[in-house]
Amino acid sequence: MTAQGGPAVTDAIRTRGLTTSYGANRGIVDLDLDVRSGEVYGFLGPNGAGKTTTIRTLVDLLRASAGTATVLGLDAHRDSVALHRRIGYLAGDLALYERLTGREHLAWLAGLRGEGAMVELNALADRFSAELDRPIRHLSKGNRQKIGLVQAFMHRPELVILDEPTSGLDPLMQEEFLDLVREVVAEGRTVFLSSHSLDEVQHVADRVGIIREGTLAAVESVETLRERAIRQVRIVFCGPAPVDEFASLPGVREVVAEGARLRLAVAGGIDAVVKAAARHDVVDLLSEPADLDEIFLTFYRGGEP
Repeated sequence: MTAQGGPAVTDAIRTRGLTTSYGANRGIVDLDLDVRSGEVYGFLGPNGAGKTTTIRTLVDLLRASAGTATVLGLDAHRDSVALHRRIGYLAGDLALYERLTGREHLAWLAGLRGEGAMVELNALADRFSAELDRPIRHLSKGNRQKIGLVQAFMHRPELVILDEPTSGLDPLMQEEFLDLVREVVAEGRTVFLSSHSLDEVQHVADRVGIIREGTLAAVESVETLRERAIRQVRIVFCGPAPVDEFASLPGVREVVAEGARLRLAVAGGIDAVVKAAARHDVVDLLSEPADLDEIFLTFYRGGEP
C-alpha cells in the first residue's frame, strides 16, 4: 500500500518498547505492536488494561515515556499534524460540541477535512440513520456514537483507530458497522479496533492482540483462536451413552453423561466426535459455537489457553 503523500509502508502501526506512564503508575509497558497495512487488528482487554492509553499515545494525545511509535511510516509524535490528516479516530470517551446539532458539528469537521468529506458524511449519516438535526446534548448514547463513527470515516482515512466503537449501538447498527469495516479493509485501508469483547471483533479481525496489565499477552490470528476455543457438543443416543469411547477422543476436554444424553467440551475441530457418533444410533446432535471469550478470560487468569 502506498500512503497518500508518504512512502510505501508495510506496517500501518509499529511500536517498539513503547511505555507511557502516569506519575508512578505505568499505563503500558514495553509494548511491541505490528499492525499490517490492510488488516483489521483487534486490540482486546478489559477496562484498565492499557487499550486507551495505547491509542492516545498513537494519536499523540499522550506523550510516551520511552520507546518508539511509527504510524503510516511517520513518527507518531514528531509528525502528528501530518498524521492527523490521514487517520480517522474515534475516542472511547467521545467529546462533542453539546450545543451544536449533529449536522453542524459534522459540517464543521468536514470543512477541516477538505473536499469529499461532506459527500461521504451524508452517505454515512444515512447508512447509520444518524440523528443530525437535534442539539447533541439531547441525543442518546447510541446517536452520539453514530456521529462519532461518521466523523472517523468521512474523509476516507488510510488508517482508522477506534476505541470501543460499538458502545451504545443496537445490534442492527453494530452489524452495519462491521460491514463498513469489511469494506474499508477491502479497499486496502487499515482498521485498529479496540474492544473488551472478543465476540465483537472475531467477525472482522485478521489478528487479535490481547493486552493485560499494560503488556501484550498474546497476538494470534482469529483462526488460531478458533482452533483453541472450546466447543460444546450435545449428542442424544437411542440407548445408553458410550462415555468411555468419547472420553478418549482427541480434543475432548470434558464428558458428562445423563442416560442417553452426552455433553462434550471439545477443543478445536469436532471431526473425531462426529465420526465416533456415526458408529451409533443417534437421535440428535447439536454443536454450539466455539467459546472464544473463554480463551480471552484465560489470559486474565494468568494461564495459557
